[in-house]
Amino acid sequence: MAAIDLGCRGAVVGLSLLIAAVLLRDRRDTAARLAAALVVAVAASAISGAPGFPRPWPYWALILLALSCSGSVLFWLWARATFDDDFVLRPWHGALLVAVVGAQLFDAWPARGVLRGGLDDSLSFVYLGFAVLAAAQTVATWQADLMAGRRRLRAIVLLGAVAWSAAVFFHNVWPTLVASSSVWSAANASVLGALLGITAWSRFQVAPTQQPSVLLPAAAQVPGGIGGAPPGREDKPSAVDAELLRRLQRLMTVDCAYRRELTIGSLSAELGVQEYRLRQLINEGLGCRNFNAFLNHYRIEDASAALADPTQKQVPVLTIAMDAGFQSIGPFNRAFKAATDLTPTEFRRLALAKHAFGDGASSPGSAGKPGIGQSD
Repeated sequence: MAAIDLGCRGAVVGLSLLIAAVLLRDRRDTAARLAAALVVAVAASAISGAPGFPRPWPYWALILLALSCSGSVLFWLWARATFDDDFVLRPWHGALLVAVVGAQLFDAWPARGVLRGGLDDSLSFVYLGFAVLAAAQTVATWQADLMAGRRRLRAIVLLGAVAWSAAVFFHNVWPTLVASSSVWSAANASVLGALLGITAWSRFQVAPTQQPSVLLPAAAQVPGGIGGAPPGREDKPSAVDAELLRRLQRLMTVDCAYRRELTIGSLSAELGVQEYRLRQLINEGLGCRNFNAFLNHYRIEDASAALADPTQKQVPVLTIAMDAGFQSIGPFNRAFKAATDLTPTEFRRLALAKHAFGDGASSPGSAGKPGIGQSD
């Protein structure tokens, strides 16, 4: 059993470091960096949990402990960055990571004598909490996700990594209820090896074709020309139904369906197609990763035109937002600022000022921000 355990842990460490190196070499986005840090934490956990590793913790091993216990926070942050297209890493995320690592190091510091280990159970609840938050993130944005690979990844996160985190929690709090120490250690290493094996297969099997990894979907893209191929796919035959794409375009631009409260299900029913085909159409035909972002492109373009219209300068911003399809002012302000780098009020002021000076050819915030049906 010990030989199996050590063999699996060696494989985990090797795969983790290889995956981290590839992620840092090939990708520069936040999700990739967090994924690289996460697999390094997994490698540290595999080493520090090996049979015969010295306990209590010697000073030199506290580095491994710091890396290992950071995994729960990194897992949650990775889930946020991967499944929420609007996620931005903030300084307080780093402070939270330092606080968790600091608490674990304080608990394990060799000089603390009789107080050593007093926080173990509390920290186990903290680690489980981060796993639950990661699961909540995968569920909260599941319905609006248009990327097939990322939707599959959500299932892996929910059924694999979160279940493993729960098992670790129960073993830490009630070790006799799970399995004997040697059986648990070998099972833990085997599960980690299997999860990393899936990760490595998913990551490396796409390298020759330059397609986005299942575990790291391609970066967000603003919709390009309605009839054109998505960026980076010119060498592949298009699987997008051109007629269906034109129907969708007419529904959104002529009938202004985005002004209604739409879901992916109601829109697919209106078009008379299966939901998965509509997801594929919007993702592969227009380059959108998220259904809400797809709707917001049309809504923001509609609101921008109204805000720049001198005849509507007395219409409240809230009314314009609601007419464009937004349900409240908060999401409208955030989406508008993200798309134009201006608040709606700033946009209106600049647009009306340009109109007053006879420069109505362009609108503020439009430079570098392609609209629906425009090529970037």
